[in-house]
Amino acid sequence: MALAKALQFVREVKQEAAKVTWPTRKETTISTIMVFVMVFLMAIFFLVVDQLIQWGLKLVLGIGG
Repeated sequence: MALAKALQFVREVKQEAAKVTWPTRKETTISTIMVFVMVFLMAIFFLVVDQLIQWGLKLVLGIGG
């Protein structure tokens, strides 16, 4: 009984796996480039925000050089 259910499960997994559509090489490349661009832009954004917060705190608290 358990073996029959296990075999049925494996068959269903194979059927579902056959339905998967993988991205093309071009789509993968474009997505990867976009991820790197967005990471770079977010890093610059957070750098600017961090510097503004640091400047504001120094101004308010009067500490630092």
